Amino acid sequence: MRVFICFEGSWESFDVPPDQTVGTMKQMLKDNFLVQLSNDNQVRHYLELSYGGAALLDSWALCDVGITNGSAIRCLIKSEQKPAMRVFNAVTGETLSVMGSVSLLHYMSVARLKTVVSVQSGLPVSTFRLSTPAGVELYDCNQLQDYAIEVGTVLRLDTWDGWVEYLQACLLGNRLTVQSRLSEKRPVRRFQLRVALYIAAFLGHLELSSWLLERGAHAEEPVGVHPYRQWCHQTAHCDTGKCPIHVAAESSQLLILKLFVTKNLLTMACRDPGSRDPLKIAIQHGHRDCACYLANKLCSVVSLPNIALPMRIYLQIKRWVSLGQRRVTSSRSTLFKAKVGDMLLVDGFNQQRMSSKSRKAETKPRRGLRAKALHPLPPISTILSVPHLPSKRASLHLHSLQSVNPGDFKKMQEKHKPCEKNREDGPVDEITKGDSSLYSGKFSLPPITRECIPCRQVFVSASPNSSHILTESLESFFHSDGRTPRENAIYCLTVARSLAFVLTFTEKPWLKQLSIARTLARKRIQTVA
Repeated sequence: MRVFICFEGSWESFDVPPDQTVGTMKQMLKDNFLVQLSNDNQVRHYLELSYGGAALLDSWALCDVGITNGSAIRCLIKSEQKPAMRVFNAVTGETLSVMGSVSLLHYMSVARLKTVVSVQSGLPVSTFRLSTPAGVELYDCNQLQDYAIEVGTVLRLDTWDGWVEYLQACLLGNRLTVQSRLSEKRPVRRFQLRVALYIAAFLGHLELSSWLLERGAHAEEPVGVHPYRQWCHQTAHCDTGKCPIHVAAESSQLLILKLFVTKNLLTMACRDPGSRDPLKIAIQHGHRDCACYLANKLCSVVSLPNIALPMRIYLQIKRWVSLGQRRVTSSRSTLFKAKVGDMLLVDGFNQQRMSSKSRKAETKPRRGLRAKALHPLPPISTILSVPHLPSKRASLHLHSLQSVNPGDFKKMQEKHKPCEKNREDGPVDEITKGDSSLYSGKFSLPPITRECIPCRQVFVSASPNSSHILTESLESFFHSDGRTPRENAIYCLTVARSLAFVLTFTEKPWLKQLSIARTLARKRIQTVA
């Protein structure tokens, strides 16, 4: 088929097959019109074909876009400016372009570059770091030329270890994932809430913002620095003082602004590090709707009991009160909230924990069962009436508890009286091998605390006779059963330990043994009663 090409005011006809691609046709036009496309580090020139006002991609076939015999195609030479550098975002996997000339690499500071990256990515500057392809970290106080960065260099953006999934959930507005990824440490968790509110205000996640405000985050509170870097707060980036209300005004998020103002009117008087309020920020960025809303709110009147104040005077009073409360709180508290053993990160002195490592799932090893079939469990009534259970290699024949009477226990106590003193004074109480007829193996309990604690808390509602009632109950149990409560506890734990071998488990958990021992002790006390 024959098509007509319009190039620089002239028309030329070409006979091409219908299935020819746009890329092949571009190469044919370059050879026919002798087009020389210059390509340098700053500007890239390329050839573009358009049909019906739409640009054609190189992979498209002519017949697929409706080009038929006699169609006219427009050919243009276009140019685009190459980015001065690129930044690979390890959180989203995208590559951000930083536009500018070559001189940008000479006068631009690292702090300014982080501000540009923060505006493009929506992440606060205190949540990421930048590094060169060689892994050298870029510090805010230095210039880009100090790192010999050339045009077209691809830098890398990394966040705190274990924060990748959390920041991804914040960018998507997934409240449940954000809630599940919060840190267990209170200072870090509060910092994460401020970061999440910053991102939600930037992207307009209304539901996430409302939930964060309910959790204690404040729209007029700066994001700040990570608790690990609180000792370096004086040299921190200036954008760490930005609040979510400022980000909402910059990104023209009107619904977020209404939410913040409704929650707290004082947010309209909050100023950023450049001493700008949200209204001035909205005006400078040309966001008409946000500016009109804030201006109407500032020109309104606040009705109080027996008085009506203009909004600006009311905000000034609220600001004075808030400032006084803050000064009182800061005078009573220390400058730093760090404790002994907390992590401390200082630029240039230790390795930063910002390599975008994923959060590892903590898995607990499961206790496996033996390959052979499990023996059938005996009835619970039989288990609770067993004086002792056989060892691992013994048979499963269980004796009745009725064959042991309290008199036998008294004889055993008299037989082992010399050992009682050592048992009380020793670090632990043990059952010796001589009592193997009663107890199957050794078992130990923690020692009895004998030190006097004068500051021990007592129950407020405890009666004066409560200790007397407890003592009489223990003495009654000893006279009826022939064993002290401590000896009865050792006995029940020994039975529970032996029961683990009967159930053919490789290892019986300690809490499970303790639960069985409690059941045995409760059943024994009910029988005695």
